Amino acid sequence: MSRRTLVTVLLVLGVVALFAVPLLLDGGASEYAGADGRATEVIEETGYTPWYESVFSPSGEVESGLFALQAALGGAVLGYVVGRLRGRRAGTTATPTATPTATPATAPEAP
Repeated sequence: MSRRTLVTVLLVLGVVALFAVPLLLDGGASEYAGADGRATEVIEETGYTPWYESVFSPSGEVESGLFALQAALGGAVLGYVVGRLRGRRAGTTATPTATPTATPATAPEAP
């Protein structure tokens, strides 16, 4: 196993451990809830009323599809930019092709 492969495997195991260890140590005792739900509850408890209603409120499936579309478009833009920058860097560091060298012009001999 090469050093690069070993480093990759250890990094993947580290990321998996970062997610698995807290879940295993907790034993399912805590409630994992999104911050949006908790924030909404706190705001509603204060008696806040919104200034306006949403113009477009899609159903759950449509909302999920729009979120997935947004993520896909963001990933495509990010991939394009990273690929473009990598190609630009590869173009500047590539070895130039051999070009014929011009011979220096010789000065005419004096009479």
